[in-house]
Amino acid sequence: MLPHEARRLTGPNLLSYRPGAVLDVPLGGAAEEGAETEAMIGAWRRQVRRMLDALGWRDQELAVRRFVSGASLFASAPIDALYTATEVVDWAWEAAGEAAPDAGAFEAAAERLRAAAAAERQPAVLALRDAAAAHGVAFLADDDRVTVGLGAGSRTWPRGELPTPAAVDWAAVHDVPVALVTGTNGKTTTVRLTAAMLAAAGRTAGMTTTDYIAVGSTVLDSGDFSGPGGARTLLRDQRVEAAVLETARGGLLRRGLALGRVTAAAVTNIAADHLGDYGVEDLAGLAEAKLLVTRTVAPEGRAVLNADDPELAARGSRGPSPVTWTSLGPGLGPGLPAAAGVDLAAHLAAGGDAVLLDGDKLVLARGVGSREVVAALSEVPIAFAGTALYNVANALAAIGLAAALGVPIEAMAPGLAAVGGDGGEGGEGGADNPGRGCLMEIDGFQVLLDYAHNPHGLAALLGFAASLPAKRRLLLLGQAGDRDDQAIRDLARTAWRLRPDRVILKELPIMLRGRQPGEVPAILEAELLRLGARREDLAYAATEPEAVRQALSWARPGDLLLLLVHTDREEAMAMLRRRRAGGP
Repeated sequence: MLPHEARRLTGPNLLSYRPGAVLDVPLGGAAEEGAETEAMIGAWRRQVRRMLDALGWRDQELAVRRFVSGASLFASAPIDALYTATEVVDWAWEAAGEAAPDAGAFEAAAERLRAAAAAERQPAVLALRDAAAAHGVAFLADDDRVTVGLGAGSRTWPRGELPTPAAVDWAAVHDVPVALVTGTNGKTTTVRLTAAMLAAAGRTAGMTTTDYIAVGSTVLDSGDFSGPGGARTLLRDQRVEAAVLETARGGLLRRGLALGRVTAAAVTNIAADHLGDYGVEDLAGLAEAKLLVTRTVAPEGRAVLNADDPELAARGSRGPSPVTWTSLGPGLGPGLPAAAGVDLAAHLAAGGDAVLLDGDKLVLARGVGSREVVAALSEVPIAFAGTALYNVANALAAIGLAAALGVPIEAMAPGLAAVGGDGGEGGEGGADNPGRGCLMEIDGFQVLLDYAHNPHGLAALLGFAASLPAKRRLLLLGQAGDRDDQAIRDLARTAWRLRPDRVILKELPIMLRGRQPGEVPAILEAELLRLGARREDLAYAATEPEAVRQALSWARPGDLLLLLVHTDREEAMAMLRRRRAGGP
């Protein structure tokens, strides 16, 4: 029997808008194996439907998503029986492989699963879910808590102490505006820019990112909270008047989305990273997964999409909600070109919205006749006067989200200005956008600290770095162990475009992810040597802090240190600040 993995999908997901359980199964990809594969999938469908009927779950839906190396097999299920549902889809796959399923064995399995469903069942959860839907407000549930409404309008109870719907003061329950942000790169910065504009408009903004959960300037918890668990934690905080949620690929594919309806959603870009996980094997599949966020946008809301990205341009207009396109291309003249296949002029002529870079101005256009200047590039610190084009793109996406969330134009420029880029303290880059595009001058040399972790993100960063004059350039380079060898080599090839004078290859001890220590740096080193690097210009560091110390020891006035730091950003920032203040 082939190996397989079943897991719960607790919200809207790549296979269905409904919660349920999915089974990821590897299957042969050769043409001669096609008939056998389809036979197995067909047998799974018959067996899972047979078991769903035996459990009384007759209104559930099935879905199959095929990919090159396998398939995802999905069955929806009641929200209070998802653990049992994982056993159902798993049992059905086992039964599909049996030559002649035994009736007695089926009944024994059905009895076991009926008992599991009965033990898991919580009618009070379903009653509150149905009541929330009847009142038009959101419903959130996990293993511990159940919530109706969002943010300032939410009410939350322990899962074992739920009130009856009649006991809830529904007049006090309401939702708050919510925006989702996904994409390969730029998610965290876009979230922070959007939250800053909400704050400038006088609204208490909550945000989840790969760094922390925060309400206003208060950090609730540090760590990666870009999945549905982090979203639920934030959306239960009654201080939140609007929420901006970073939505990473991993949580989206593993568990689905936390919410089924949001005000706005942005997809920043689509580029190769983590390909091969959960059946997403190419850019088209990745775009399909990322665009899931747009399926939850309310009809009156907005999907904010990058018109300069070919994958988004090809697919973005297929969603259910209006699209606000963003583009770094020329502005609103009659010769406005298509951006990666999006005819922006036609989009505006039809009354659509767009956020554009027009010369040195960031412009919000609503149809042909409305053109409002949001800010000049000089007013957006992280744009570095337009040399950091990737951050200009992030700012355009954030403006589109802010507009969809009701932020007035006059609050947008102050919000954009509040997110700094120089790595300082007290509201500057190190505090509000830590470790992302932070440029500092120390003892006559410059340090550019960033989170770039894949070829697409690094290429964008190198475009900015190339604009910075330097006598010598140092690059700190590393990668997590869950990328395949080819992806690691691709990162090295992108890095070599800088033609660095020194490369420090770092270990990431907490991100080995199945690799042996030294394995990833060795792959990077081999590729750099193949490209023409000299062995004496390559160094190794066992940790990121050690690598930063090596870089600072190497630096001389006029140099540029490009430090890609992923796991120890706070310590790295502290080291840089101490050095800038005259310390060791």
